[in-house]
Amino acid sequence: MAGRRTPTPQAGTHPIDSGTCRIVRDADGQGWLVEINGVQSSHIDLDDPLRLEFEYMRQMVAVIEARHASADPLRVLHLGAGACTLPRYLIARFPQSRQVAVDVDGALATLMREQFDLPRAPLLRIRVGDARAVVESLSDHSRDIVIRDVFAGALTPRGLTTTEFTEQVRRVLRPGGLYLLNCADTRDLTLARSEISTVAAQFASVAMIADPAMFKGRRYGNLVIAATDGTLSADPGLVKDLLAGAVPAQIRMDAREFAAGMPALHDQN
Repeated sequence: MAGRRTPTPQAGTHPIDSGTCRIVRDADGQGWLVEINGVQSSHIDLDDPLRLEFEYMRQMVAVIEARHASADPLRVLHLGAGACTLPRYLIARFPQSRQVAVDVDGALATLMREQFDLPRAPLLRIRVGDARAVVESLSDHSRDIVIRDVFAGALTPRGLTTTEFTEQVRRVLRPGGLYLLNCADTRDLTLARSEISTVAAQFASVAMIADPAMFKGRRYGNLVIAATDGTLSADPGLVKDLLAGAVPAQIRMDAREFAAGMPALHDQN
């Protein structure tokens, strides 16, 4: 996909089902930023699908690449589509993979396909619908990786954080499959602890990734949670990749201790 000639996206504000989408050139003029209702949602470089500007995305793919070879035929479910930055990356990095990206906003999905000439099926399918309803409709053990990156404004919808939803994700994942969550939180990390507690009740291995300042409560931002019914480890190659980012990050395997005493989230609480 690198070097591919594509139509120039139309900068400006576009109407979508949930409000407005603004597309603007990034600072270096090589990529594009997508804002949904004033909140930065995606960055995309049409000439380089391996360019990831958002730190949490780089952290997620570091975990995936530590577990899989480039020839692996991965089946990946993306909850939250945006400009499909992660699907594009994984298609380039794992050419035998197949991606399904889910977005509740049909007009946004159409706009992103039109503006950014996204890969087509079978490489990438965009499914319009509620993320939870889509997960509940899928067959058992049908995905290798589920990535949750859904936001309504600055927060993940409550229905995608609970025990009942997490049980459905575990059902859909193949044995040893990987669940990756993008959790945005304030400095006290109360939400992150609740999410970790919820996920840890369903999966045997749980890790968390963020920069040291966030773990120390010095700033708010994004924390990545990784979970599997197999094993996770702080592999030296993974640790090196995480430290090499523009904002060096740590992987911590003490997620259960970090969330100790925090009750799991449920649909009814």
